[in-house]
Amino acid sequence: MPTGTGDGHLAWVRTDEHQRNAAELDADATTQEVIAGWRATARIKADPADHRAAMTPTTGDFGSVDTNP
Repeated sequence: MPTGTGDGHLAWVRTDEHQRNAAELDADATTQEVIAGWRATARIKADPADHRAAMTPTTGDFGSVDTNP
């Protein structure tokens, strides 16, 4: 949980609001997907080498994307 009064605090407040809204809409799966995405992003940004690699421009066609889990 972020602490302090900087951007982390604001992000925590917004996260809390979004979770409450999702709960009212019975959208638990969506909330879990968003949190998983945030965690993955945090992991990449926490490691300078991974972050540099993720920020390197890519070229070419990576093929089709399967959107059905």
